[in-house]
Amino acid sequence: MHGSPRLNDGLRRKMLRQMLDIRFCEERIQRLFEEGLVRGSTHLCIGQEAVSVGAAAAVEPERGDTVLCTYRGHGMALALGMSLHSLLAELMGRQGGCCGGKGGSMHLTDVEHGLLGTFAIVGAHIPIAAGAALSAQIRKSGAVSLAVFGDGAVNNGAWHEAVNLAAVWKLPVVLLCENNLYGEYTPFAQTSPVPHVADRAAAYGIPAEIVDGQDADEMFRAVRGAVRRARQGGGPSLIEAETYRFVGHSRTDPATYRPQGELEKWRQRDPIRILASRLQMSESELKEEEDRARAKVESALQWAMQQPEPPVESLREGILA
Repeated sequence: MHGSPRLNDGLRRKMLRQMLDIRFCEERIQRLFEEGLVRGSTHLCIGQEAVSVGAAAAVEPERGDTVLCTYRGHGMALALGMSLHSLLAELMGRQGGCCGGKGGSMHLTDVEHGLLGTFAIVGAHIPIAAGAALSAQIRKSGAVSLAVFGDGAVNNGAWHEAVNLAAVWKLPVVLLCENNLYGEYTPFAQTSPVPHVADRAAAYGIPAEIVDGQDADEMFRAVRGAVRRARQGGGPSLIEAETYRFVGHSRTDPATYRPQGELEKWRQRDPIRILASRLQMSESELKEEEDRARAKVESALQWAMQQPEPPVESLREGILA
C-alpha cells in the first residue's frame, strides 16, 4: 500500500533515532578525517539533521520517487535508508561502500533507496532532478523527484534554467533549499537582493513556503504536501528550510566569519532536542538512545575498517566516458 507515513509519535521516534545516528556518525567521520582515514573534502550536516529526516520520511522510493542532493549529503543518504556500514566504508575508500569505495564523501549513490546521487558541483543536480521528473511525467509513473540544494545554488544559472523549465512543463519535482545562512563563507544577504530564497518562486509562478528547518515535524509536513501536489500534477514547489550548520563549511573551515553568539543561539534550537522534547523524553531516555546510536556507529565502523580497498584491476570499471 502506497502513502507516506502519518505524523505520530511512532514516526517522531524513528526520526529522532535517525537524527542521532546521523549526528554521531558525522562526529565520528570528523575524527576519522583528522586521523587521515577519510580523505578528500568532507562536509558535515551537524545541526541540519531535521531537514534530511523530515524530507526523507515524506518521499516514497518504492513508488519510484528519487532524491538528489548536495555534497553535504551523508544525512540524507542515511535518512533514506543507506546503511552506516555502506556509508562509512565508502568514505574510507573501501569495497563495501555504496559506490565500491570510488565515490567518497561527495559522490554517494543508493538507487535502491531512491538516492540518485549527491553532487559536488553546486547546483549541477537541479537539471538532473528536472530530468528525472520529466521521465516520470512521460512514463506516467506517478513518481516525484526531490532536489535538495543550498542557498548558494540559487545564484547558479543551471538552477534558474531547471526551475523555469520545471514550472513551464509542470514537472513533478520538489525544490528543497537548505538555507543555512552561508554559501561557504559568504552570508546569503550579501548575494541576494531579496531576503528569502522563497521570494524567487513568484518569478516562476510556483508556490513557496518557508519552514523551520530545525523542526523535523515541520519538514515532514511541508515536503509531504509538496510531494502530494507534484504527484497530482500540480507541478513544482519551492520549500526554504531555515537551518544552521553547527560546524564549518568543510573540515578545513574554522568558521571565524560568524558573528559572535550566532552559533550559541542556534545551538539552543538543536533539532534533536526539539524532537526529544516533543516526545516528552526524559534525560535518561535520551541518553539511552544516544548510547544506542554511538554503539551502532562504532559497530558499523569496525565492519567498514575490515573491508578491502578496491583492487587496481577495477580502476576502469564503471567509467562511461
